[in-house]
This record gives sequence, structure tokens and C-alpha cells, in this order.
Amino acid sequence: MIDPITLEVARNRFSAIAEEMGGVLRRTSLSPNIKERADCSAAVFTPDGEMLAQAEHIPVHLGSMPESVAACLRAFDPIPGVQYAVNDPFYGGTHLNDLTVLAPVFAGNDHVAWVANRAHHADVGGEAPGSMPAHATSVFQEGHIVPPSLAVQDDRWVDEFVVPFVEASRTPWERRGDLDAQMGANAVAVLRLQDLVAQEGLDRFAAVTDALLGYGERRMTAALGILPDGTYTFDDFMEFGSEDVAIRVAVTIEGDTLHADFANSDPQVESNFNAVEAVTRSCLYYAVRVATDPTIPANGGCYRPITLAAPEGTIVNAMAPAAVAAGNVETSQRIADVLLGALAQAVPDRIPAASQGTMNNVLIGNDEFAYYETVAGGQGARPYRDGQSGIQTGMTNTQNTPIEALHTHYPFRVEAYTLRRNSGGAGKYSGGEGIRRELIFEAPATLSLMGERRRNTPWGLAGGAPGAVGEDWLVREGGSKERLPGKTTVEVEPGDRLIVLTPGGGGWG
Repeated sequence: MIDPITLEVARNRFSAIAEEMGGVLRRTSLSPNIKERADCSAAVFTPDGEMLAQAEHIPVHLGSMPESVAACLRAFDPIPGVQYAVNDPFYGGTHLNDLTVLAPVFAGNDHVAWVANRAHHADVGGEAPGSMPAHATSVFQEGHIVPPSLAVQDDRWVDEFVVPFVEASRTPWERRGDLDAQMGANAVAVLRLQDLVAQEGLDRFAAVTDALLGYGERRMTAALGILPDGTYTFDDFMEFGSEDVAIRVAVTIEGDTLHADFANSDPQVESNFNAVEAVTRSCLYYAVRVATDPTIPANGGCYRPITLAAPEGTIVNAMAPAAVAAGNVETSQRIADVLLGALAQAVPDRIPAASQGTMNNVLIGNDEFAYYETVAGGQGARPYRDGQSGIQTGMTNTQNTPIEALHTHYPFRVEAYTLRRNSGGAGKYSGGEGIRRELIFEAPATLSLMGERRRNTPWGLAGGAPGAVGEDWLVREGGSKERLPGKTTVEVEPGDRLIVLTPGGGGWG
């Protein structure tokens, strides 16, 4: 038996290793997308691939990362001193920009753990800068695909992996810098875990990891056990031109287990907002933690009582070679919305109204640069407090790229950046406000937008009003003004302006 104090110390120590991994990745990376925005995540895993600890990074990365680790475990036997890489969405990835690099941890001859980090590379090829072309109908249009691959050997990148990955990008020097940061972050985490094994001994290390997983499972079963039994349904929609694509869920709580069934969701579409199953699983884990107890250790044990049914070929479990770039960044938000909407019927005092429900992806680039950012918006009002304004919500947790960094790295500048007043839904507690952001271009470039809630409002709860929908406007240098679709790729010229108005959160009560 592991005593409670030892268990808590160990839990925090493993989490600290994951946090340090992410810190090293950010401090040593080259791109503003990782260095400034923190579009990356890190976690520690058991030898058989079960998550042991994670940093407080990006929910959609962390919930799906075990699938990437599992894919590499199926393809390779762990070897000391090597690292593996994968970005294939159909092998545990999310979209092609998110490259997962993982390393086995050995203490002598014993394989004791895995460490892994996932980072969003701003460009991995494809038909538009930023690798999220709005017109894509196949994953092959979105960039370079990395199946589970041997990536690092003897502290050097393996040519068969690194050369095609780097050469596919419009910014190969940036890819090199970010890749080196990923390799170094894993190397630091490997050393920390080896030190821990040396201090505690192999048997005690193994006992503590088993105890942590069991503790997470017990905490989750206890939290689920006090929720009211029943089946709770909810649906919401993705915007596909003038049509809507339905995501429907039935959440069944029975005793100390929870099952989410997406059987009635619409089929996958000829667009890039199909989600793979790993993304849907991430959303489920996130929503259950919101509805139960966020202090439960986020490890594989706490997810054992939670099961998922996501039929193949649907919008929530698309089959290859579907385009999926926006499934990770947009459909994930809606999947989380429907899960929270269902859980609000079981525990209305714990669930907020709908947040902005989009990441408002802005991608700008040409043959010389590639910029990517998600723009914050309004948080849904909570049953006890107003929603926060101008904040990343739901399945993302990135930061803001400072205006100074933008103008240092890219040929455009920010002309306006403010809260969007009166965009949050009214209620006893008001939804948070969105953001108004205006860019002016200084060089010809390709602009891609991936946004949602441009037609369907973020819903309120308990009688609260919905939040305002988002809007995107392109103002040409000559003065003409056009409202852009939420998902589009267009060419821009110097003097053109982009105005992004992000959605507000729904009201509560």
C-alpha cells in the first residue's frame, strides 16, 4: 500500500516532469506558434502506454495523445536512446500540423515509462499556407503525413523521417528549430524519470505508478457514482455552407460508469471538419471532468469508467482519407458542447452555458512565411458567475501572440484589438464577450479562415440568452467590404484588412 502523502507527492512530481517538458519545448522552439502561443502539450505514460500524468496544456492534444502512443507501441518495440514520431490522424493524431514525438524511458535494461510531447507546426505543406486549406476534401491535400516512424537515433534525426517532413514545409528552417525543441524536451523528461527511479528504486517506482492509476480510477468512480442515473441526449450543429451537420449524443450514467453514444450523428462530409475518433475521445474526457471534479488526477485510471461509441464513417469518427484539419480545432468544440449540453440535464448546477464554440483559426502565409493563430472569445456564463471575456475556451488552451512578436516575424500588423462589447448573452449571469481583431497586410499572402458559430449562436442555459455569432470581414485597399464565410481561403494584397469578430458566450439563468 502507498500512503496518501507519498501518493500526492508522486502525483505532483510526475505532473512537474510533464510541465518541465512543456517549458523546455516552449523556451527552445523557434516558431511564435509554440514559443509565444504555447500550442503544445506534454505527458508521461506507463510502459504499456497508459497516461500517468499530464501538464495543464491543451485538452484536445492530451486526451488523444494516448492513441498516438498506442499506435507507435503497435509498430515498434521500445529501444533505449530512440524517439518515434507520428502525425497521421488515423493513427491517433488530431490533424497533420500536430506532430507527436515520444521516447521510451529505460532504467538500466528495464523499460519503465514513455514521455511524449505534441506540437502544432505552423506549416507541414499542403495546398495552402498553414496546411488547413478550406476547400480540402482529402487528408492528402492538407500536408505531409507521418505514420508511426522512427525519428531519432543516437540523438540525431533519422533522415528518412526528417528530410521529407522539413522539405514539405514552406518554412523548413522553422520546422528544424521546432523539431529540435521537441527532441530536447523529451530528453529532459527521460533524465528526470531516470533520476526518480534511481532515487526510489524500480519496485517502488512501479508500485507508485500503479497506485496513482488506481487512485484516479477510484476518484472517478466515486464522482460518477453521485450523479443521477439516466440517459441524457443533446444535439448541436456544424455549419457546412448553408446547411447544418448534426452531432448527436446520448450520455448514459449507470452507477459508477458513464457511456457516450454518438450513433445518430451525421455521416462524414466532403470538407475538412471531420473529426477522428481520438478527437472525440478527448472531448468526452474533458466534458466528464467538467461535470465531475477537475481535481481528479488526469491519468489513464480516471478514464477507465468512461466508454465511447462513435460509429465509423460519421462526423465524429471519420474514415481515411477524409480531410480532418478543422475536425481537431472546430468540430472538437462542438463535440464538447453537445456532451456538456447532455450533462447539464444531469447536473445543471455544474455546467456552464455554451462558450464561443470555435477557435477562430486564422492562417496567413506565402512561400516565405506561415502564421497560425486561434483568436479567443467569450466563455459561457456559469451557474454562479459571469463568463470570462476574451479567453480561450473548451478544447483549446493556447495563449495570445503578442502584437510585437507578430510584427517582428510577419508582414502584417495589428490595427485594433479589443473586447467586442455586448456580444455575451444576457442572463442572471452574463456570457463573456468576444474579441474584435483587425489586421492590415503588408505583403501578398494567402488567407485561410476556419471558424464556427457564424450562423448558429452559442446557446444559453436555464433561460439565459445566446451569445452573438462571429463575423469575418475583408476590407480591400480600395474600400470594398466583404463578409467572408466562416471557412474560406482567399488571396490578399498589401493594404487589405481582415476584421475578425469572435462569438460571445451564452448567458445562464
